[in-house]
Parts: sequence; C-alpha cells; structure tokens
Amino acid sequence: MKRKIIEIDESKCNGCSLCAYACHEGAIGMVDGKAKLLRDDYCDGLGNCLPICPTGAISFVEREAAEYDEAAVKAKQKHTKHGSGCPGSNAHSIQRAQDIAPKESSSGASELRQWPVQIKLVPTNAPYFDGANLLIAADCAAYARATFHAEFMRSKITLIGCPKLDAVDYTEKLTEIIARNNIKSLTIVRMEVPCCGGIEQAAIFALKNSGKFIPWQVVTLGTDGEIREGLR
Repeated sequence: MKRKIIEIDESKCNGCSLCAYACHEGAIGMVDGKAKLLRDDYCDGLGNCLPICPTGAISFVEREAAEYDEAAVKAKQKHTKHGSGCPGSNAHSIQRAQDIAPKESSSGASELRQWPVQIKLVPTNAPYFDGANLLIAADCAAYARATFHAEFMRSKITLIGCPKLDAVDYTEKLTEIIARNNIKSLTIVRMEVPCCGGIEQAAIFALKNSGKFIPWQVVTLGTDGEIREGLR
C-alpha cells in the first residue's frame, strides 16, 4: 500500500539517537552510528521523531510501504526494555555502588559509567559527556591489563574501538564528540601493536580538529599488559 512514512537522510544524521528514543514503536534504531528505519510496519506515520531531530535529517515521504502493524509493535514492546530503537544501543548512564559509598568499593568492581561504549555506536551528544573525563581505548587493552577498570576507567566516560576490525576512521565522530561536549580531559590507551596507531591518531586529530585545548595523554600497553609508555 502507498502511505505516509518517515525517511532518514543519513548524510545529515549526527548519531545523537534522540529519534530512536522518541520512536515508541521501535521503528528507528542506530546502525553503525546512524539512525535507520528498521521496519516499515513499525512506523505509524505520526512523526514523533521529526521535531526531536537536531539536524533535520528526518522527513515524511509517501511511498509503497507495509501497513502499520500495531499488534506486532505491542508484542515487540513487551520484550524490549526501552520499547524503542535497538535495545543494545540505547544510550544511558550507569550509577555504581562505589559512587554512593566509595569506602565500600571493591577493587574488582566495574567502573563503566555509560552504555554503549563502542565508538561506532555511541551518540555524539549525551548527558554523560557533560564535564566528562574521556577515555578512548583500544578494545584489547582491558583484556591485557587486569587493573584496567580501577586504573584507567574510574571516574571516566569510556569509548572503545579497533580501527583494524572496524575498518573505519574514527576521527570525524570523535571530533564531533569533543567539539559538541564539555570534555575536561582526554586519555588514550592503546596497545603496542602497529594497528593500534589508528586509534591514537584519530583521537589526537579529533582533539586538534575540535579547536579545544584540554589536558591529554597517551598510554601504551604491551601485549603482556605492562605499561610501555605514558603513565608511570
């Protein structure tokens, strides 16, 4: 059938994920850091997502599309915590017990403060970035060093990635994150392997491109987990 339905211009999408939250039917999700209409039959055509988009990436079109399936949407909402978007990429902060009672904190406690953590999935603007000390790390680093959470992640917002496996340049997205948010400091943790140079380079270029001057440091870990350069 031909009906009114949303269309998303991915070239304008900044990855903020606000539209995914606004879409109670779950028709919109985040894919590779961009908003995407996941299913035509989940879109009711009412456009709750339009006014929330900060870049004007969403518009109405009239085209051939599956009929809105209210029953399917209600069934999906019963099995989805947030009822909208991809549940695995819904951005939210995490409060830890050690935030409330630091003296009771265990040395083995998780220090992760937000979700998601993958650079490709994280929105470019979120409340947890305001006043954040930002950690950008190679995703192997936490496995190589047993004390990674307590030593590097504590009191930081953590972003991870692997430029070799993702096969993308993170510079543009990291530039947006640093430029659009009140980031207080930047720590980059990489492995000593050559392919990790991509994440270091992207983070440093992003900081320069943002036009901001904030404290930053690079820490290099060996494959045995020992610190080779940086923090001492």
